[in-house]
Amino acid sequence: MKKFLVIFSLLATISCFGQGKIDSLVQVGIQYHDKGEYAKAIQVYNEALKIDPKSTLVNYELAMTYMYSGDNEKAIKHSDVVIKQKKDLLLPAYITKGSALSNSGKIKQAIKLYEEAIKKFGDNYLLYFNLGISYSKIPDNDNAELSFIKAIMDKSNHTSSHYGLAIIKHEKDERVQSLLSLYYFLLLEPSSKRAETAYKLLKEQLGGNVQKDKNNPMNINIFLDPKRMESEFSAAEMMLAMLEASNTLEENKDKTKDELFVENTKSFFTVLGELRENEKKSNIWWDFYVPFFYNLAKSEYMDVFCNYISISLNENAREWLETNNEKFENFGKWISEE
Repeated sequence: MKKFLVIFSLLATISCFGQGKIDSLVQVGIQYHDKGEYAKAIQVYNEALKIDPKSTLVNYELAMTYMYSGDNEKAIKHSDVVIKQKKDLLLPAYITKGSALSNSGKIKQAIKLYEEAIKKFGDNYLLYFNLGISYSKIPDNDNAELSFIKAIMDKSNHTSSHYGLAIIKHEKDERVQSLLSLYYFLLLEPSSKRAETAYKLLKEQLGGNVQKDKNNPMNINIFLDPKRMESEFSAAEMMLAMLEASNTLEENKDKTKDELFVENTKSFFTVLGELRENEKKSNIWWDFYVPFFYNLAKSEYMDVFCNYISISLNENAREWLETNNEKFENFGKWISEE
C-alpha cells in the first residue's frame, strides 16, 4: 500500500511539473503571437505539445496562431482536438474553427458549425457575430443582419457587431438604420482605422440626397428614393434631406460645419424619438437605438457626443474636447447611467 502511495505521489508530482512547464511555454508562445511572430509562437507551442499532445490549452493556442498566420487547415485540425474532448476552451475552439473554415472559403460549413454551437451553448454574441460575417460573405445580407442584431442584443457594446450591421444596412440602402448603427459604433470606437471609415460613411449618408445646382449654387436639388419613402423611417428620410438643404440657408451661413453637424444630428435624433411615440413596431431600431439617442438629444451633451465621434478625422474636435474636458468627463458619467 505504501509503495502504491509513493508511486501515485510521484506521478502527481510529475504531472504538476509537466503542466507547469506547459503553462510557461504557452505564456512565451502568447507573447510571440501578440507581437505577430507566429512562426516562433508555433515552435514554442509544439514544444509544449510534446509534453501533452492532447492539451486543450496548447491545441487551442496553436489553432489560433495557425489561423492568424493563414494556415487554416492546421487551425481546423487543432481546433478539432479541443472540440472532440468536450472539456475546457470548447466555445473558443468552435469560434476559431468556424473562422478558419470561413477564411478558407468553406462558408456553408462555417455557418453550419456556428449554428450547431449556438444550439449547444445558447445565445452568444461572438457566435452570432461570426455567423453574421459568414453570411455576409455569401452574401446573404438578411441573415447577416439578423445575426448582427442578435449579437448586439446579447452584448450591446460589441463594437464589431454595430459596425457590421451599419455596413449591411448601407449595402441594403437603408440609410436611417445604417446611420443609427454608425453613430453607436463611433460612440464605442471613435479613434480607430475602422472609425475613420465609419465616420466618412456617416457623413456621406447624411448628405446623400442633396446636390447643388452647378449653374446656380443657391439652388439645392433633393432626391428622395421611392423605396426609402415607403419604409417605416420615411419621415426621418425626408427630414435628413431637408436638414442638409437647410445648411445653405442665410441663417446658417456663419455656422461652422462642426456646429451644423451637432444641430443636424440633434434634429435627426429628436425626430426619430418623436416618431417612436407613434411607431408600433418593436425592433432594435425603435427599442434600442432610438430611445438612447433621443435621450441624448434631450441632454446637454450633444456637442460633446458629436465632437467625440469625430476625433478620428477632425483635429478641431480633438481640440474642442481638450478645452471642454470637464464636460467630457460629465458626459462619460451620463453615459454610464443610461
